[in-house]
Amino acid sequence: MDHSRVPVIEALQAFRERGDVVFGPPGHKQGRGADPRVVEIVGEGVFASDVLTLNGLDDRRESQGVVKQAEDLMADAVRADTAFFSTCGSSLSVKTAIMSVAGPGEKLLISRNAHTSVIAGVIVSGVVPVWVHPHFDEDLQLAHPPEPDDVRRAMAEHPDAKGMLLITPTDWGTCADIAGVAQVCHAAGVPLIVDEAWGAHLPFHPELPAWGMDAGADLVVTSVHTMGAAVEQSSVFHLQGDLVDPSVLKQREDLLGTTSSSSLVYLTLDGWRRQMVEQGKNLLGAALTRAARLRDAIDGIDGPALMGREVVRPGGAFDLDPLVFTIDVRPLGVSGYQAGDWLRAACQVDIGSADACRISARLTHADDDGMVDRLIDALRRLVEAAPSMEHQAPVDLPAPRSLELESVMRPRDAFFGRVEQVRWPTQRAGSPRRSSAPTHPACRCWPPVSGSAKPSSTT
Repeated sequence: MDHSRVPVIEALQAFRERGDVVFGPPGHKQGRGADPRVVEIVGEGVFASDVLTLNGLDDRRESQGVVKQAEDLMADAVRADTAFFSTCGSSLSVKTAIMSVAGPGEKLLISRNAHTSVIAGVIVSGVVPVWVHPHFDEDLQLAHPPEPDDVRRAMAEHPDAKGMLLITPTDWGTCADIAGVAQVCHAAGVPLIVDEAWGAHLPFHPELPAWGMDAGADLVVTSVHTMGAAVEQSSVFHLQGDLVDPSVLKQREDLLGTTSSSSLVYLTLDGWRRQMVEQGKNLLGAALTRAARLRDAIDGIDGPALMGREVVRPGGAFDLDPLVFTIDVRPLGVSGYQAGDWLRAACQVDIGSADACRISARLTHADDDGMVDRLIDALRRLVEAAPSMEHQAPVDLPAPRSLELESVMRPRDAFFGRVEQVRWPTQRAGSPRRSSAPTHPACRCWPPVSGSAKPSSTT
């Protein structure tokens, strides 16, 4: 296929050249009605590029197939049979994927180290989750993806499961054995869904961990805004084989998705695909070189502990994304939250994520040498400043096995079940009470419970 083509961007250029006058949405009319103070901040191009697909980039029948052409090019670029664009982020895409494989009351194997969108998808769909627990590293206090044997055991215990949802890479850069899990699923005749939100870059360089399509997954969801170069909410479904019906996936996506798809998402997805096909190997190769320099520099800083390939082992991770830097700051006597807040306030360096133990930073093809140097300098300053920070008591985390709780009802039933509100034991009498209970009358127990009370069986 001709990957110099960018059908969405070409359609936008044609729209501008025709000089169409629009008497429909968006109401800002390509920026003419936008507040000049807003335009001054975001630029005229943002509003000028915000055009409807129907009666804008394409006609009402979508006879030009503008988006379809772009999706076909994306599928070809990443070696998938089919690709669909989603403008509601991978949070919606994951829900759609779940509903495309399992329905209400049906079982689905799911990695327990799941994103909140997965939990939401289980609730919305009414699926019965069979949790496949990750391998918890007690020294690092983080979870690595489950292994094929874990999935095999779960499949043997639940032969009626409709498929498996695997999360990889994790937030901290550790990767699963996708090929091994795919073999287990296919031996049982069910599909493997991979939530690869952090892996949009993986198809475009051979030194990166295996990409889900190449490793045999049936349906892969990527967030191109995380490690790619598309705007926020840019997500893509990738399919191969015949275990997931593309028409069913599209139907489920239509059920959950917006009818006002963003042309800004479409055009940046289209442009990123062209960039990666034409330049991706060189751009990511340069990023990997910078990553190696950054890794050496962090290893040379006394105090923080950088997670490396020592975690790649049986019972640990199958692989590690070299562009992800997970740094344990506990040796400095501070938490990851403190470190992240200090880096932002003192150095204007915003890290990717943080928890009680660590911080994480990610490089993409967009980072240059100056940005890498700035991160190195900020980490050195953090080490110098740590002794003056308030030292907090260590977090006493429960034993990993104690977190593997038994599910006694569907998450959907629990979410919509009746609840009782119980005052937190340390709350002072008469102090305001914050409620997180659902607001629908059928989903709460009134009057609110005061003092201690025996919770209902559905709490």
